[in-house]
Amino acid sequence: MRTRIKICGLTREQDVDAAIAAGVDAVGFVFYPPSPRFLALDQALALVSHVPPFVSKVALFVNEGKSAVEAILSKIPVDMLQFHGEEDDQYCASFDKPFLKVARVKSGIDLLEFARSYPSAAGLLLDSHVEGYGGEGKMFDWSVIPSKLPLPMILSGGLHSGNVSVAIGKTKPWAVDVSSGVESSKGIKDAAKIADFIAAVKHADSLSIP
Repeated sequence: MRTRIKICGLTREQDVDAAIAAGVDAVGFVFYPPSPRFLALDQALALVSHVPPFVSKVALFVNEGKSAVEAILSKIPVDMLQFHGEEDDQYCASFDKPFLKVARVKSGIDLLEFARSYPSAAGLLLDSHVEGYGGEGKMFDWSVIPSKLPLPMILSGGLHSGNVSVAIGKTKPWAVDVSSGVESSKGIKDAAKIADFIAAVKHADSLSIP
């Protein structure tokens, strides 16, 4: 199986171009004002319009009011939503778009119960639990991931070209999601790191082929 790849927190057209050229499946845009990767509407529209067909455009929110999300979606054409906060399933499903729900993994979390709490989700994205929202480039203990989840699993949290092959081998995710692991500074992606990351994912996939 081919592991899908999402690069999140894009803020510049050249970074979108680098991600597309390297072969990503999805690109993520952040609509959470405290984040250094936050996009104003005009920035987001310019970047989204730069994405070619068959690459998914994902909008990221954290505990945002319903009317504010609706206002953004009325102006920015995206394919999928990603919710990082304490949003419940009913709220996440209310926008008539497929969504990913993020589980911020920490000791004691029951990921099976968490996944069952979001029956409408298209997938479950596992990220590290840190102060604030977003994994901040920190890894979590992959051994807490159940062998079978009721939702497709997207692995995030501290991934980079040096560890993503091992991560894929150990957790067998449907997809991987990276942001800070392909950056030169917060919000500024590095084309070489993007290419290296995707090459490492492809290498991991090649090892699983009989």
